[in-house]
Amino acid sequence: MELQILALAIFVGVFALATLRKVHIGVLMFAAAAGVGVWMAGMTIEKVAAGFPIGILVLLVGVTYFFAIAQANGTIDRIIEMAITKVGDRAFFLPLAFFALTIGISAMGSPLAGLVMAPIGMPLAKRYGIDRMLMGLAIGSGLSAGGFAPTSLFGIVTYGTARAAGIDLDPLVLFSVALGTNVLMLGAAYALFGGFKLLNTRTADGFGTNVPRFSASRPTPSHPFEREGNIARGKQAAEQAVQVLDEPAPEPQPSRLNRNQIITVLCMAGLVVTVILMSVLGANPDIGVLCFAFASVLTLCDPQSGKSAVAKIDWSTVLLVGGIITFVGVLQTMGAVALLGEAAGAVGTPLLAALVICAIGALISAFASTTGMLAALVPLALPLVASGDVAGWAVIAALGVCSSIVDVSPFSTVGATFVATVDADERPRITRFLTRWGLSMVVAGPLLLVGALVLPSSL
Repeated sequence: MELQILALAIFVGVFALATLRKVHIGVLMFAAAAGVGVWMAGMTIEKVAAGFPIGILVLLVGVTYFFAIAQANGTIDRIIEMAITKVGDRAFFLPLAFFALTIGISAMGSPLAGLVMAPIGMPLAKRYGIDRMLMGLAIGSGLSAGGFAPTSLFGIVTYGTARAAGIDLDPLVLFSVALGTNVLMLGAAYALFGGFKLLNTRTADGFGTNVPRFSASRPTPSHPFEREGNIARGKQAAEQAVQVLDEPAPEPQPSRLNRNQIITVLCMAGLVVTVILMSVLGANPDIGVLCFAFASVLTLCDPQSGKSAVAKIDWSTVLLVGGIITFVGVLQTMGAVALLGEAAGAVGTPLLAALVICAIGALISAFASTTGMLAALVPLALPLVASGDVAGWAVIAALGVCSSIVDVSPFSTVGATFVATVDADERPRITRFLTRWGLSMVVAGPLLLVGALVLPSSL
């Protein structure tokens, strides 16, 4: 037992050290997994490396490559522009539009990619009299919901890990839980920050074609280990947005998509339809392989975009998830995960244990990487559902969403970016309210999700 406890302590220590030093968790985790596996568990290097999640690697590479092509050929920017201009002068619908757009962008492989909307949305919100807290929470909720799409990182890690452990967690069910939860969060934000007062408010000039674009320089990287870089890019993009909004509106641009963009939209729709149809028919679609198939079509139609998209494959996240899951595989071999299951059983009822682990996940995720938390906690939560007293899919879904809805905390990458993209005189208020909101989600999230998902399954 001493070795198992020591291995768990090393796991937690590496996680904390990497977070405090702002270095890549995956690098340290993989090295630590090899050391613990060989010297403490008596494993060979080959057996340690066999724990690397090849299936998740295929998913992440395929998804990020496909959507990188869509970004490289300008399709995503055109969709953003057309959607925002359709809102016109109806300020009430602007946060809703950004919520929907952020879901779409975050569903394209990397949840943090949705932060591209922050430097656009915050200046627009100020111009049209919308509370910046409402806009920030709309974007944050969209990021959380879209991140659990079957094609995005949070969803891939959560349902991929669950399925590898024999838990039947449907990707569409997971996405529906995340979407429903974040719609409730957005409704609460509308009620608390004056959103419903905008219902009959119309602006004088509307948006027209005067919408900022950031095709050349995205405001955020795709992985969560560059918080300072996020903030710097956010400030720069916010300044660009203000400059664009203050300039006279440019001449209207043609609204038609070009040939490659039309093909990209058709491939995106084809991917969604294929995943839904196969799920309805009872098949388990391999989303990574499907993305490679549709990406092959796109790169044949536009070789230049396909070539540039290769450099945008999210290898950093592959290494992050791979390193953590490899270490978890070593812990499972040593029996440390089973030891945690016994400790969870000592808490009392499985329902209470589920509430505790969801609260722990939410609290730590408010300050650290959500992706890292999901990769670490989802496997460690598996012994909790081994008894069959609660539904495994419900516990894993609740844990995943609880770890995500706290990301608007100003201590996380998402919240820090929101603070960076508002005026200096507004930052103390935004920081204060984001702190309150994020910490309130640490309590409200587990109570809501465990009560709605886990409790019915235990009756």
